[in-house]
Amino acid sequence: MTKNIFIASAEPYTGKSVIAFGLVNMLLSKTSKVGYFKPIIAQENAENKEQHIEAILDYFNLPINYADTFAFTRQQMLHQAESENRSEVIDTVISKYKKIEENYDFTVIEGSDFLGEGIAFEFESNVLIAKNLAAPVVIVITGQGKGTAQVVNTAINIYRNFLSRDVQVLGIIANMVQPEFADDIRQLLAAQLPSDLMVTVIPIDSGLQSPTMSEITRALGAKVLFGEELMASQVDNFVTGAMMLPNFLNHIKENVLIVTPGDRGDIIIGALQANQSSNYPKVAGIVLTAGSIPDQPVMRLIEGLQTVIPIISVQTGTFETSNAIGSIHSRITKDNRKKIELAIAVFEKYVDIQALDDKIITFQSEGITPHMFQYQLVKRAKSQKKHIVLPEGNDDRILRAAARLTSQDLVELTILGDAAEIGIAVKRLGINLDMNAVHVVNPKTSINYDDYVNTLYELRKNKNVNPEMARDMMTDVSYFGTMMVYKGHADGMVSGAVHTTQHTIRPALQFIKTKPGVSVVSSVFFMCLPERVAVFGDCAVNPNPSAEELAEIAISSAESSLRFGIEPRIAMLSYSSGSSGAGEDVERVREATSIVKSRRPDLKIEGPIQYDAAVDPIIGQQKLPGSSVAGRASVLIFPDLNTGNNTYKAVQRETGALAIGPMLQGLNKPINDLSRGCTVDDIFNTVVITAIQCQDN
Repeated sequence: MTKNIFIASAEPYTGKSVIAFGLVNMLLSKTSKVGYFKPIIAQENAENKEQHIEAILDYFNLPINYADTFAFTRQQMLHQAESENRSEVIDTVISKYKKIEENYDFTVIEGSDFLGEGIAFEFESNVLIAKNLAAPVVIVITGQGKGTAQVVNTAINIYRNFLSRDVQVLGIIANMVQPEFADDIRQLLAAQLPSDLMVTVIPIDSGLQSPTMSEITRALGAKVLFGEELMASQVDNFVTGAMMLPNFLNHIKENVLIVTPGDRGDIIIGALQANQSSNYPKVAGIVLTAGSIPDQPVMRLIEGLQTVIPIISVQTGTFETSNAIGSIHSRITKDNRKKIELAIAVFEKYVDIQALDDKIITFQSEGITPHMFQYQLVKRAKSQKKHIVLPEGNDDRILRAAARLTSQDLVELTILGDAAEIGIAVKRLGINLDMNAVHVVNPKTSINYDDYVNTLYELRKNKNVNPEMARDMMTDVSYFGTMMVYKGHADGMVSGAVHTTQHTIRPALQFIKTKPGVSVVSSVFFMCLPERVAVFGDCAVNPNPSAEELAEIAISSAESSLRFGIEPRIAMLSYSSGSSGAGEDVERVREATSIVKSRRPDLKIEGPIQYDAAVDPIIGQQKLPGSSVAGRASVLIFPDLNTGNNTYKAVQRETGALAIGPMLQGLNKPINDLSRGCTVDDIFNTVVITAIQCQDN
């Protein structure tokens, strides 16, 4: 079951706040812990509270701090776009959203309002946010001022835009539709959109569109002269009082706002009398223009009335004021509970609540984005702090990564090397690595050195290792670090920035050894592609695995995938898809696939399959129609090391993907290898995944 839903639009003034109120109300009938989050708010100044957020929190009495309900103002987002810090933006949004998610059973996320410049960037930002929060989307469009064809075309285009970016859409709501178009729009959308998509059409409701006297006063910057206690009065239309009184009275409609210069005492008195007369509709209020107020006799008359409708004064002329009133878009505010209750009633009347509830319950996210993946890695590492040893303390990248890891308090660290040399390197690099926050151990002078030597000798004496050889081997940082893990003095080890893969993992193979039932140590990379995270295996250890070994690599990789929150859909890669190809290499992959199916029938697997058919939905369905893996593979198993290593590096370089790993699989305790060309980010991420592996031991 999903834990969130994203209300999205691609144009201003769609009335999505009505949907937000309706959804929160619907969800509160099922659980008491409902959260609300609006990543981008329209306020230029975050200190001025956004009215819609205030109304949601106040009406439903949600115990959320206002500052936690949003991540950025619109201006901040546009500034970030100019400075190209989109990655930092998404990280901040995820972090703030997770703070809400952790405390609530379900969260309603509301997209931005599309008010002003940068609409294209705003749309892309909403798509990215929905995708990174793994939130299914309900699209809201407006029918106001649009004919049937315009509404239908808008809905289909926005739906396709979300779909093309791999964002899952639960339904489309055409809001504020002219009543006479509603049935046609509903039928046309149902005919042109997938049958499992929820289609809702909500006719325009004047009670929701009409501003109150309070809203008009704020929008015009007006001064209230009379009737302050009736400022919640709704204004359904307005008329200019520039004609003779008898003619003017013919233009009074229900909840009318009268716009007139302050010196038109006849219009003012006539409006007040009409409001009290049972023969005329209710007058909502009067706006006096051009900074003028009625003459003293008229003012005295008004002051003597028992009930006075709101009368406000503005400095602008009648024409300018009328234009300004016509452009006011009513908003649902916390002081207008009547409008909030109407919004909820409209939602319940037109939205198929049972169908929406069913979709929310059955929704499953199709994947995990790189930002969300990295966020979850850090969160999981913090949840149960582990002790990691870094043997290569003489490498600057290791020290830079150590500074980041300790500053975030992610792991306990031991760095192997000479303390004085490491201290000098830290000063030279100018990094903020607190030497008191890490353990620096020189293997040759360690209090554990003799114990480690004796342990290694006992473990390897049957392999022709004598005491002197053991003493020499234990001065090697790879052996010393691995022995720390073996003895339980550290939970895991990360090495390979300076040493080869063989040098790093040889000690582990000699005495850490493999888990019961596992005969092959293999590796995976978590490939953080632009829109998803895929698992690549084996790209670092096994040169030419047999069918049996390939099957074991696939099973281990699927388990690693699942452990790190990625649903495993395994593609056993080859140069042929399905039964079309022949040859020794294809047959080996076909046999490996068969072994996996017999051992683990619970796993989704396809093979042999080509890379394009594995990851491209269109090609996948062309080559292997009906496959649950083709076009949607998340775990890609390469037939040999040559193919795997070159492919991961090609994908990394050509797409800019972040490759986290390699993470070794199958060992009794976590030992992980780095590439000698690794970056500080690579080291940081590999330590984090190693710490998470340690939590399973």
